[in-house]
Amino acid sequence: MNQSAENSVKSRAVFLDRDGTLIEDRGDLRDISEVVFFPDTFDALRRLQDSYMLFIVTNQSGIGKGSIRAAEADKVNAFVFEQLQKEGVHIRDVYCCPHRREELCACIKPKTYFLERAAREYGLDLFRSFSVGDHPHDVFLAENVGGIGIYVLTGHGEKHRGELPSDRIVLPGIREACDWILERPA
Repeated sequence: MNQSAENSVKSRAVFLDRDGTLIEDRGDLRDISEVVFFPDTFDALRRLQDSYMLFIVTNQSGIGKGSIRAAEADKVNAFVFEQLQKEGVHIRDVYCCPHRREELCACIKPKTYFLERAAREYGLDLFRSFSVGDHPHDVFLAENVGGIGIYVLTGHGEKHRGELPSDRIVLPGIREACDWILERPA
């Protein structure tokens, strides 16, 4: 492939929910001491990043509700990013919606604001990209841009499973989700 053809090829991405997908869901996290990564997170994402750009898209409605401050959420997001980096996982960007669902903002999942922004900024092919999370909104987020959503049963996954149409991809956790993605043809 010549250089100009290589430059025109768009990259694939995986958009990852934070709480309940990468780390245990412990409510509105205020402090980095509350962050607990799932055991499979680092190894799974290290394998995945060879073929996909990785992003975190997190809803932190506790900011809008007043139960945590934006600075606290930012500190936790930065810590998660830094810990992933230390473990050899390269996250391209972290996107955080601070709004309550009632605010009808443009950025809360399953709205595609952050995916479209990432596509513009990083040259992504959203049709060949994935979203992984423990809430139906994570699945619909990918579907809303023509990608594939994967539902994991960690975090709130068991609680919200009944809200997900029965024909969607449902897997036990992040390791299985990454395995499933890597089995797909390029």
